[in-house]
Amino acid sequence: MSVDTAGESSSTKARGVPTAPRQQYITWIALAMMTTSSVASLRSAPSMAVYGLACVFLYVVPAIVFLLPTSLVSAELASGWSGGVYRWVGEGLSAKLGFLAVWCQFAMTIFYYPTLLAYVASTFAYVVNPALASNGLYTAIIIVTLFWTGVFVSSRGMKAVAGLSSAGLILGTLIPGALLIVMGVVFLGQGNPSAAPMEFSAMLPAWTGIASLVLIVNNFLSYSGMEMNAVHVSSLRKPASEFPRAMFVAMGLVLGIFILPAIAISWVVPAEKLSLTAGVMQAFDTFFAHFGFGWATPILALMLIAASLGGMLTWLAGPSKGLLMIGRQDGFLPPVLQRLNKHGIQQNILVAQGAVTTLIALLYAFIPEVSSAYWILSVITTQVYLVVYVLMFAAAMRLRRNKPDHPRGYRAPALFLLCWVGILSSIAAFCIGFVPPSQFGGGSVFVYVLIVGGGFGIVGLGLPLLILALRKPSWKQDVTVDPLAALKAEEA
Repeated sequence: MSVDTAGESSSTKARGVPTAPRQQYITWIALAMMTTSSVASLRSAPSMAVYGLACVFLYVVPAIVFLLPTSLVSAELASGWSGGVYRWVGEGLSAKLGFLAVWCQFAMTIFYYPTLLAYVASTFAYVVNPALASNGLYTAIIIVTLFWTGVFVSSRGMKAVAGLSSAGLILGTLIPGALLIVMGVVFLGQGNPSAAPMEFSAMLPAWTGIASLVLIVNNFLSYSGMEMNAVHVSSLRKPASEFPRAMFVAMGLVLGIFILPAIAISWVVPAEKLSLTAGVMQAFDTFFAHFGFGWATPILALMLIAASLGGMLTWLAGPSKGLLMIGRQDGFLPPVLQRLNKHGIQQNILVAQGAVTTLIALLYAFIPEVSSAYWILSVITTQVYLVVYVLMFAAAMRLRRNKPDHPRGYRAPALFLLCWVGILSSIAAFCIGFVPPSQFGGGSVFVYVLIVGGGFGIVGLGLPLLILALRKPSWKQDVTVDPLAALKAEEA
C-alpha cells in the first residue's frame, strides 16, 4: 500500500474519505527572515549613530536582556494559548489587565505614527528642499496630512497595501542599509577621516551621568513586536530546537541591520550635526556628494518613504482591529467605537486615533528642535509599550506555575529567570525614560518629565481606567453575529 507525505493511503483518497487538513510547516530559516523583516529598520539608526562605535554596546545589551527573553517567553505563550497578548494576560492575571495590555499595544501606535511620519517628512525634505528637514511646522503639516490620508485609505478596506510591507524590507531597509555600509567602507578606504572616534576605547559610551545612557531606552522600542512572530512557533517541525535557532539567527541579522548602518552614518555626519529624523538622509546626501552621485539622493529618499508608508498603511488598522474584537467580545468599548463602516472597518476608532495624533503632531510645530520632539514621542511610545511586556512576563510565570500541564508546543528554558530579567530590564528602561538625554541639555527637566509622564499617564493609564470605570453590561455584543451583516441589514 502506497503512502503519501501526509501519511494518507492512496486507496483512502480514492474512496473520497475526508481527511484532516495537512499541517503546513515553515522552516526555521523562513521564520528567522520573517522576524528580521518585521523588526529591523533604518529609522532608529541616527539615534544610535551619535554614539559611534558605542552603538554596538547600546544595541547588544537590550538584545540580551529584552529581545531574547521576549522572544522565548512569547513563543511558549503563543504555542499554548491563541489570541495574543489579551488571552495570555487575561488567563494568566485577569481580564481587566488583559484589556490594559491590549490597550497599551494599541495606544503606543498613537505616539508611534507621529515619529514614523516625522521620519518620512524629514526624508521627503531631501526631495524638495533639505532645509525643511528641521522645520517643525512643515513636519507637523506632513504628519497630519499623511496620517489622515492613511485613515481614509484604511477605512476603504483596501487590502492591496499589505503587499507593500513585504517589499519594504528590501526596498527601504536592505538596499539602503547595504549602500550605506559599502559607501562608508569605500569612503574610509580612500583615506578620509571618520567623523566619530574609531578607537577600541570608543566601544563604551562616555559616562557623563545617567543621562548619557538614556538613548538605550529607544532600543527597547526598536526590538518590540517579537511577540507577534511567536505565533508561528507551532508551524515549525521541531519547535524546541528550531525556534531558539531561528531567534538567534534573527537576532544576529537584526543587530547587523541596526548596528552597521548606524556606524556608517557616524563616519560622515558629526554627532553635533546629526538629526534624529533626517540622519539617514544626511549620510546619503554626504556620501552621494562625495562620490558624485548627487542625483541619487531623491531616489533613495523616495525608496525610504515608500517603505515607511507601506508599513504605516499595513499596521494602521491592525492594533485597532484587535481592540475592536476585545471591545465587542467583553464589552470594553462603548458602542460608538464598536461601529463599522460599510467596508467592515472600525472607522470610528481610526478617527478618534487620528484626532489624538493630530494634537500630538502639533508638538513638532511648537517644540523648537524637531529632534527633541521626535525623541520625546519615541520615549512615550516605549513607556506605553513596556507595560505590555511587564504584564506578559508576569502572566507567563503565573501560567507556568498554575497551569503546568496545559499543552504547550514549546517550553522556554529557564522561564522564570527569563521573565525576571525581562521585567527588571523593562522597569529600568521605563525609569530611565524620564531622564532627559545628554544630547538635549539646556532644556527644562521639569517640562520634559511633565510631557513624558503626562503622555504616558493620560493615554497609557488614564483612558483605559476611565473606560473600565464607565463600562456597562450593554456594551457587550453577541460575537456570533457578523457586525457587517447586521449593519447592512439596518441600512436595508
